[in-house]
Amino acid sequence: MTELNTAHARRAIVEHTRGLAQSAVAAGPDAVVPTAPAWSVADLVAHIGQTQHWVAEIIERRITDPAQLPTEAAEPPAGPQGWQAWLSESARRLTDAMSDDALDAPVFNAAGDQRTGTRFWMDSSVNEAVVHGFDAANAAGRSVDIDAEVGAALISNHLAMLTSPTWEMRRPESAQAIRGTGQTLRWVATDTTRDETARFVERRPDGATWRPGTRQADVTVTGPAGTLLLVLTRRLPLPNGAATDITVDGEAGLVQHWLDNTAHVAD
Repeated sequence: MTELNTAHARRAIVEHTRGLAQSAVAAGPDAVVPTAPAWSVADLVAHIGQTQHWVAEIIERRITDPAQLPTEAAEPPAGPQGWQAWLSESARRLTDAMSDDALDAPVFNAAGDQRTGTRFWMDSSVNEAVVHGFDAANAAGRSVDIDAEVGAALISNHLAMLTSPTWEMRRPESAQAIRGTGQTLRWVATDTTRDETARFVERRPDGATWRPGTRQADVTVTGPAGTLLLVLTRRLPLPNGAATDITVDGEAGLVQHWLDNTAHVAD
């Protein structure tokens, strides 16, 4: 699985959380988040800060039993004037907890996959900061840059979540819908320097699987890693015209069905 090195991951959490805070202040607390319309910007800020403090506590306490997960949420500031400092604090607490010494420590992994608990939470936290950073920027009418290596790693994380041992327990309708009879999809990043530029998905009767690879597929979606991530997490629609940096070669309906039945885990 494509992974960011720990320094790059920690830096991405801090930088994208900072950008999220700036966009949130610009948008204002009552603004609707277009890409997550059930939330206001104030809801988004609370979610990010509370989640970062929650994850930090899991790692700090080396929690391995899900029955012992934290139950109290951090209290967000009363208004936007305190958002930037509060989110800076939560991001710093989180990245401090994700020290190199913690990477192999026993920590609960909610995906139940081969990653260590801290590595799972690191990947998940980068995903939260980047995807919700886009949400906040979108609400403020701003653009956001996603580093190609960050985007590529988060595509791998996204597919790992959808095919993890616990996905069917958490999202049974999604897990059932993305099963198939051998249909294949390929996601190819055009701007990453890593060898693993492609991710290959196979929809099997017993569940979807994914692996790095450039083998032939029923449909191939190609574009910059950050844009592919935003399409996969349903922050951008699947393009259906020529004026785009995303191309779809093959059965576009197969891609749309996949997108319609998957979601960013924090939706």
